[in-house]
Amino acid sequence: MWASDSQLQMIIRSCGRIELRLQEPLSRHTSFRTGGPAAVMAFPKTVQELQQLLCCAADAGVEPYLLGAGTNILAPDAGLQALVICTKDALGGIRLTRETQLEVFAGESLARTAVFARQHALTGLEFAHGIPGTLGGGVYMNAGAYGGELRQVVQSVTALTLDGALRQFTAADCALGYRSSVFQRTPCVIVSVQLQLQGGDPDEIGETMRALMEKRKASQPLELPSAGSTFKRPEGYFAGPLIEQAGLKGEGFGGAQVSKKHAGFIVNTGGATTADILKTIELVQTRVRQCFGVSLEPEVRIW
Repeated sequence: MWASDSQLQMIIRSCGRIELRLQEPLSRHTSFRTGGPAAVMAFPKTVQELQQLLCCAADAGVEPYLLGAGTNILAPDAGLQALVICTKDALGGIRLTRETQLEVFAGESLARTAVFARQHALTGLEFAHGIPGTLGGGVYMNAGAYGGELRQVVQSVTALTLDGALRQFTAADCALGYRSSVFQRTPCVIVSVQLQLQGGDPDEIGETMRALMEKRKASQPLELPSAGSTFKRPEGYFAGPLIEQAGLKGEGFGGAQVSKKHAGFIVNTGGATTADILKTIELVQTRVRQCFGVSLEPEVRIW
């Protein structure tokens, strides 16, 4: 993913009118609000521009970093000598394709997708209403909450390979598991997702969404920058209670802290660096392993 200056210049020269920003701070595009500059950051506005950009990168021998809403990314303080493609502006739109099916472009937020489903009397996405980030990022991680996961509703996925070709994935092809998918092992850009939902009562759907949002607000530190749950759920346990029982609430380095509200979250209390967050992650992993013999794996993607 590292790219030389000459490779990046080749991409810049061949990108036409696609919006490019040089030395763009990644902290502006990640929910943790950390990260140094990306050497080149691209903002395609259409699928066609995205295809063109991928082809330009492939011709230059560069594999880009792909960024949606940045809600599950920890970017390095030193930045990236690389091409970063922000895909969310190129991939917007939701439409009803059949009575209980939606086609949703990957840049749409999970929250807006859940609201659209409710407006069309479709149930199955209530759990996703409060999850930050885009649908594409959600499929990449098989996002879930409160007993729901995207694998319960994903029917198929359309993606772009890194040479700009379209590829179809069935639900089985997606291999959606706990916070995992085939897309973590297959370099490509998720373009759109077909969702299979069920008919329901809009008022009941809305009430469920409101109840889950109130539960989220009461238990999670939504007022501070974070990447949501920092750690995956270890088999047979829940990360938050283990971290709390290890006495780690409020612990951390610099501006990074294990949330006092929910121990499963590491938050930026102000001025945190990625190095602060990584040291706090390591502190939590070490203490939990010492106390309980349990290894915690980060859920956040570390670039």
